[in-house]
Amino acid sequence: MAKETSPYLLQHAGNPVDWYPWSQEALARAQAEDRPILLSIGYSACHWCHVMAHESFENAEIASFMNAHFVNIKVDREERPDLDELYMAATQAMTGRGGWPLNVFLTPERKPFYGGTYFPPEDRGGMAGFPRVLRTVADAYRERREEVERAAEQLTEALSRQTESVGGRAPLAPDVLAHACRALETSFDQENGGFDAAPKFPQSMALELLMRRFHRTEDEAAWRMVERTLEKMARGGIYDQLGGGFHRYATDARWLVPHFEKMLYDNALLSQAYLHGYVLSSRPLFRSAVEETLDYVLREMTDRRGGFYSAQDADTEGVEGKYYVWTAAEIREALGGEDARVFNEYYGATEEGNFEGRNILHVAGELPEEKRGTIERGRALLRARREGRVRPGRDEKVIASWNGLMLASLAEAACVLERADYLTAAQANGSFLLNSMVKKGQLKHTFKDGESKIDGFLPDYALVIEGLLMLHQVTGGGEWLREAFRLAETMIDRFWDDGAGLFYDAKRSDDLVVRPRSIYDGATPSGPSAATMVLLKLAKLADNSDYERIAETALAGIADSLARYSLGFSHWLCALDFHLSEPKEIAVVGPSSDPATSELISTICNTWLPNKVVARYDPDDPKAMKGLALLAGRPMVAGRPTAYVCQRYTCRTPVTDAASLAEQLR
Repeated sequence: MAKETSPYLLQHAGNPVDWYPWSQEALARAQAEDRPILLSIGYSACHWCHVMAHESFENAEIASFMNAHFVNIKVDREERPDLDELYMAATQAMTGRGGWPLNVFLTPERKPFYGGTYFPPEDRGGMAGFPRVLRTVADAYRERREEVERAAEQLTEALSRQTESVGGRAPLAPDVLAHACRALETSFDQENGGFDAAPKFPQSMALELLMRRFHRTEDEAAWRMVERTLEKMARGGIYDQLGGGFHRYATDARWLVPHFEKMLYDNALLSQAYLHGYVLSSRPLFRSAVEETLDYVLREMTDRRGGFYSAQDADTEGVEGKYYVWTAAEIREALGGEDARVFNEYYGATEEGNFEGRNILHVAGELPEEKRGTIERGRALLRARREGRVRPGRDEKVIASWNGLMLASLAEAACVLERADYLTAAQANGSFLLNSMVKKGQLKHTFKDGESKIDGFLPDYALVIEGLLMLHQVTGGGEWLREAFRLAETMIDRFWDDGAGLFYDAKRSDDLVVRPRSIYDGATPSGPSAATMVLLKLAKLADNSDYERIAETALAGIADSLARYSLGFSHWLCALDFHLSEPKEIAVVGPSSDPATSELISTICNTWLPNKVVARYDPDDPKAMKGLALLAGRPMVAGRPTAYVCQRYTCRTPVTDAASLAEQLR
């Protein structure tokens, strides 16, 4: 374990448990010694993973039993999402629930037969203690072997059928979108925003779907759900009111008490949702949420090479949220007198506190304009004082798919908000992905300590392509577009099964008993939905009927599920919205160095058009894609940068000024 690069695995390197990483050595030992495998999966920012590690994996007696009866394998779910996906599905099938830490018992052939999540160190509150679970499983494997193997075989076969199944090819009709949005409305929290009850997750992809609905139909109810949710989250404790950025989720319905870990993917998706909300509404609150979140990412989550780190821990010094919370007395000491009173009143800080005797800052009142300076001074002083605290642990592993999400948000924000620093960071990230995470033409999944490892999965390819397309739109660089098309070809070759008509999340591998395939959009877009979306866009850019066919086949295979559980298929529904629309096909021809070109691109970025593709040709760029269908026969007019707004490759009159372009886009 000490040789691993994963921060999560390294956290366990000193345990008395004889941990192996997932490796041929460990699997071969299980078979040679005919031992069951204990597979324990988690991630570095996982609070309950830390708790179980301290209670059980650091316990010498428990570790001794594990070492004597099992081959113990520890996996970072962020490094191996294929293993996590497979064995999480198995555990959910066995127990009806899942989560992390995930502890699954396998036969030496890697087939699951028992599993669960967190186990306490002794029997507690109706839960079996981990030592009893270990003894029971070891006894069952030794004394009832045939029963164990039969159950493992049945479960593996069920998982295989599940991953290979395709839906009923329901029609891809607009009423699916309408029904899905109505379903979101029924689960919407009218008072607090968001969907369903506590714990409450941001559901940024559902917000994107509702913004598309508003654009398509002028449905005011859809926009009200978006606006309410964005406002309540930005004012809540789920948002870091001092340092910017969003925590993982809220444990309550009011967005007040978060689970304090910060994940790159949440901040990528939410910054983009707030950006789109800002473009639609011009609300300063939404703009500040975008900028403070992206500023936080650049300040605390960016590698010097240009990659973005994965996560910050929820715990500091073993206490969840310690870095972020305050007593009213601490605020008085830092700000003094009247300033502290105004600050505490605005951010809801009281003597009794709202979280274990301390305060999670949240916007509890309205801010009179004459007090704005007081609040900003207070934020700066407390932020500086917070810098002196012990920081939460940071997972400095770079994950390709999450970087693709952040790249797309950062590049678009650079254009909308005219932030040159965002553009510099986006270009650095694009270069990092292509130079450090692509090896022999293949995208890698992770980068840590100078090493790219683990072959990329479907979400890595699809979401990096998405980021590269946005980077091309904003910069005009031909290399970004060329690489997007090249990665798409590799993606199809590795993950698309034409006979079955579906995408798998991982390439075929001998160490996987079932080839994993996730169709649900969860905290991030599912691999198949993300791949479908980028192929729809690339098909429009290149007039590629094969890309269109694959995307439509993937959508048709999932269509009968789309309206039944909107939150679980939100990104799929966004892809369906794109497919059912007539996307604007926009070609911009002109040197990127020309301010007139920048004005045209700024106009495109600042117009809410969720269903569009943009191709650029810079005559000064040696890597420009000259043969692209959307650019064919589209010269500059009178030697000036020119925009063509087209649908079905039929274009309106080319324009050379931003005002005329804005009118055509409207």
